Amino acid sequence: MKPPTTIPEPVARVAELMASFGPTWYLCGGWAVDAWLGKVTREHGDLDITVFEDAEPALFKHLADWQMVAHDGEFFDGGTAEPWNGRPLTLPAHIHARAPEDRTDMPDRVDNAAKQGFGLEIVINARTDTDWILNREPSVTLPLDRCSGQSPWGWPTALPEVLLFFKATAYAGTHNYLRRRDHLDFERLLVRLTPGQRSWLHEAISIIDLDHPWLGVLSL
Repeated sequence: MKPPTTIPEPVARVAELMASFGPTWYLCGGWAVDAWLGKVTREHGDLDITVFEDAEPALFKHLADWQMVAHDGEFFDGGTAEPWNGRPLTLPAHIHARAPEDRTDMPDRVDNAAKQGFGLEIVINARTDTDWILNREPSVTLPLDRCSGQSPWGWPTALPEVLLFFKATAYAGTHNYLRRRDHLDFERLLVRLTPGQRSWLHEAISIIDLDHPWLGVLSL
């Protein structure tokens, strides 16, 4: 599939940055939704990619000039920011990163990083030799050869059902649960899901939340 002549600048910039990164990485989050739709549908606060936890040392080396703030089990409550020094992260984890040309003071708190110019969010995920572990307890997995593809923008992108699973479940039990933008992304991608993708997404969400409002739509 050929990419379009014009790719949004934030995506093109990160794709160029990651082109020489050896380990597996995928575009994810809201920009990935737009990538599958082939157009920009809304504003985005930052750009998300995902890498697997065994790639952390390579990631730290690859972004050596970037300012990075770790957000994992140790600081997942949004507490005081610390520069990531390459320490192994405790999942669930992600990293907020700011480009060298934008370097300035570190944020006062981890949960303020995106608002202070840390425009790249790197989500760290677990895997086995064959599967992406999308959720540990309870377990939800998907074979690695079924979880990503080349989007119309031409870069490795988490498949729509994976994106929607995370949007459906990532913030369960918090005030961000089922954000309006996640509902809109669900509506936009739903018509593009194959019956097999719909069935997998229905089953995966059911494992986490039997009362999830998307289940009724997915069962139609």
